[in-house]
Amino acid sequence: MPAFKTIEYDKKGGIAHVRLDRPSVHNAYDTAMRDDVFQAMEAARDDGEVRVVVISGKGRSFCAGADLTEFGSAPSVTAAREARWGRDVWGLFLSMDKPLLAAVHGHCVGSGLEMAMLCDLRVAAGNALFAMPEARLGLMPAAGGSQTLPRSLGASKGLDLLLTGRRVDATEALALGLVSRVVPESRLSAEAESLAESLAALDPPAVAAVKKAMRHGSGMSLAQGLTLEARLSLRLAAEQGRAPSTPSHQIEGRFP
Repeated sequence: MPAFKTIEYDKKGGIAHVRLDRPSVHNAYDTAMRDDVFQAMEAARDDGEVRVVVISGKGRSFCAGADLTEFGSAPSVTAAREARWGRDVWGLFLSMDKPLLAAVHGHCVGSGLEMAMLCDLRVAAGNALFAMPEARLGLMPAAGGSQTLPRSLGASKGLDLLLTGRRVDATEALALGLVSRVVPESRLSAEAESLAESLAALDPPAVAAVKKAMRHGSGMSLAQGLTLEARLSLRLAAEQGRAPSTPSHQIEGRFP
């Protein structure tokens, strides 16, 4: 692995840790961080020993959003954004068959929240604050927020956050479904590690099949999604050398 400037990357016992490491600016996301996160996530994806990835932030925050100082060095805000998204980090997140866990504390804003929403599970410290301020700046999300928030929260609640840009504390984030659990900040690392260990103990092909069913099934009708689930279950059973719960000849005609 190369030496990273804006993150820390390490792995132990099947768990890879990606720690955003620009604490002086609340881990604001810039082009260098984009490149580092991309390389680290590629490494985790391709490493057969890694079974789960934990993403967290060093210092006082998870990620305070885009580094606005980069805008001043570009011809326009649009050009600055295009440079930052020149590598498809978010597509890489979505393509991962391994569980992604975000451990969030402090500010989780803009692209920081979008990064967290592209993870499978989110654990928050009690001091976490969430917001999507793009609309207030005359912009729109450029890293998936307009898609992930409505899918996770529902259209009305998603639009509330996207259009108002208001801050949401950890308690409300739990109620909305932004995060799956909230713990005191002092316990965040231990809670994330415990959850990561339980995920790492799961059968990787089964995890990959569940994620694929979720990823592709969300855009299908219920009937199509159920068929996809049955096919993936059949394939998994074959890979594991056991008898499937649904005979293959029943799958195609099972649903209208």
